[in-house]
Amino acid sequence: MRLIARYAKELADTFEVITVYDEHTEYESIPKECPVISTLTKKHPAAIWFERKIHDDFGIAIKDAFDHRPLVHQEYFPKNIHPLRKDFTATHIEYGDYRPYKYEAISGDGVFQVAVGPIHAGIIEPGHFHFSQAGEEMLHLEVRHFYKHRGIEKMLEGKTLSEAKPIIERISANESIAYQLCYRDISLQASHQELPLALQKRGAFLLELERIIHHFTDLGFIPNDAGFGAALAFASKLSEDARRKMNEITGHRFGFGTINFKNSFIDTASMHEWLDTLERDLTSFEEWIIDIPSLWDRFDTTGQLSKQKAIKYSCVGVVARGSSLILDRRDNPFYLEHGYNMMRQESGDVAARFKVRLDEIKNSIKMMHNFLEEDETQMHLDNVQDGSYSSFAESSLGELFMAIDIKEGRIERFFVRDPSFMNWQALHIMMGSDIIADFPLINKSCDLSYAGNDL
Repeated sequence: MRLIARYAKELADTFEVITVYDEHTEYESIPKECPVISTLTKKHPAAIWFERKIHDDFGIAIKDAFDHRPLVHQEYFPKNIHPLRKDFTATHIEYGDYRPYKYEAISGDGVFQVAVGPIHAGIIEPGHFHFSQAGEEMLHLEVRHFYKHRGIEKMLEGKTLSEAKPIIERISANESIAYQLCYRDISLQASHQELPLALQKRGAFLLELERIIHHFTDLGFIPNDAGFGAALAFASKLSEDARRKMNEITGHRFGFGTINFKNSFIDTASMHEWLDTLERDLTSFEEWIIDIPSLWDRFDTTGQLSKQKAIKYSCVGVVARGSSLILDRRDNPFYLEHGYNMMRQESGDVAARFKVRLDEIKNSIKMMHNFLEEDETQMHLDNVQDGSYSSFAESSLGELFMAIDIKEGRIERFFVRDPSFMNWQALHIMMGSDIIADFPLINKSCDLSYAGNDL
């Protein structure tokens, strides 16, 4: 049984903790006075971030947890303030007393600590990586994030779905289409309507275009972190071509505002031609990159994640499929009818994750050909009904889960679990037999989002 998410919400007289598995969902009601839940970490290690966040957000204590440190709250965050409680209405918080954060670290003769971030060289979002080192060998890594926390969940409370959409689609720009598809599906559930096939195809086409954009970006940056900058130049050109195609179709380079309930015209003949050209360019790139032995010396056996560990840590997306897991939200009749094939590798290393992306771009191009049709179908969305709704999408990074509670036509509780929230927690496992110079390469091979993780 795979853990998907664990989160809390406040009801009139109690808190409710929701635990989402792949097979079912569990609901636990707990009193507001001295609220406590039991940890799931003995069976599901990835539950620890969910549980630490629940404590930060609501003040719910976690019984028998191995880690009681704050997750979202930084050192100066005031004690006993839990922003997702309904009685918290402040728009500004004063600094509290400084509370040092104690990092997990290994000690001993010749062992030292290396702190990287949260501020980094280059264009990168904030995150802290704390290494325990013996020479160049990485003994342990702790990942610490939430420097980019924007309070998205609280921000969306009280808004209508239409008011929330511009925020939701900008939570993580490299997954904007996926976030919009989750929002769209929840809107349909709340209005008790079915999506016409033509609109379903358009959404799927744009999701695959988004996947291609970011897979090409990764196919450039991964070799670049191994010292082969020519691959970055080649793949960046292909990624930019796809980004411009997104802008041509949607009016925005990231596709903001494009997933709605009407089809805009696409010149299918021109698009088929562009996809054919892209496929030829991909083939040239693959034939070139595969035949560079020194590059594969860096990729092979680096950053290995076994299938057993990937299952244990509830990994998703390319990280999971690179460790041979059968896991993809596109594995359903609609996608299968349009040419979907699951791409997996066995070795669980940087090489595996690189090859999965190569194969997925080929499959995305095939499906995009099949999704294309000149159709300008539109539908009108009826009034939404109160209730609790959830949806999934397979973003370029992996399984995205979103849940929205609607009360009196407005958002009562918004929750989203980005795929990176799961995969960041498994990153430290991949470091066991590698040196610190390999960290950027391993990290990039997982393509993890800071913004989607931090909310």
